[in-house]
Amino acid sequence: MNGARFQGPRSEEGPAVVAIGVFDGLHLGHRAILERALARARDLQARCVVVSFDPHPEVVLRPGDFRWVAPLTPLQEKRERLLAMGVDELHVIPFTRELAGLEPEAFVREHLMKPFHPVALVVGRDFALGRGRSGNVQRLTGIGHDLGFEVEAVPLLEMEGGRVSSTRIRELLAAGRVEEASRLLGRRYTLAGTVVTGHGMGRTLGFPTANLRLHEEKQVPADGIYAVWARLGDRAERHAGAMSIGARPTFGGRERQLEVFLLDWNGDLVGAEMEVEFVDWLRAEKKFESAEALIEAMKEDVSETRRRLGTAVARPVG
Repeated sequence: MNGARFQGPRSEEGPAVVAIGVFDGLHLGHRAILERALARARDLQARCVVVSFDPHPEVVLRPGDFRWVAPLTPLQEKRERLLAMGVDELHVIPFTRELAGLEPEAFVREHLMKPFHPVALVVGRDFALGRGRSGNVQRLTGIGHDLGFEVEAVPLLEMEGGRVSSTRIRELLAAGRVEEASRLLGRRYTLAGTVVTGHGMGRTLGFPTANLRLHEEKQVPADGIYAVWARLGDRAERHAGAMSIGARPTFGGRERQLEVFLLDWNGDLVGAEMEVEFVDWLRAEKKFESAEALIEAMKEDVSETRRRLGTAVARPVG
């Protein structure tokens, strides 16, 4: 293509710059692709459209080998984050074996040309689609030459001794290494949900906790105790907290619980919407010999949370 600008408003009928990929996590590597797509769209005065897939292709293509885990960014969160970046539309294609079996040319004509009329396609350098992943960057470039769009491949991002990838971030979260995961994400990892009524055990111990029920299925970090920031509803202010993930083995629990103790908080939280940002790992979950031993450990957790978050004793709020 000659790089001519598309003149006119970014309407749904107008040409688009399309970024395509799974983009689970929207980590710094994904952001490099998306920011390049946004820049091309601005330059060409075109819409910026992200095309993604659900479920994850590996779930369909390798059902016996691929151990499915909850996403890093469920669809609603992914859509919200993309729109906040300036993307005009997230288009999700249901991933099936039939879709995977399409020749790259057929995929492009049916799922890219018909709905979006792309003037440019932006992908990661290792991206491929279609039968046997034969639609790599080289082949897509040839297809684009025939159909009238450019293909730009963005180099893969390397950080801290390895490639930035969703798989690497999942592994870090599964090991409780939330601070390292946050560096690769370019933001702190979060969980969001509604505070529901719990068993009241924390209140009995002197540490009333908010029991979190997630809005969407999402990967939860490893069992343990974490220093976190929590936001309630749509409020801007954040509250220091210590979060416990696990089954409460001291009391013979078996069901995994997500519990947040807000420091210096006096109000009732049941029914509140809460978003939790993971700052750092404090310790592993363990079974204590007595409730008294657990209480002493929780006091240490709160002190360590204050230190990690740089939080002084604040006046009670709520």
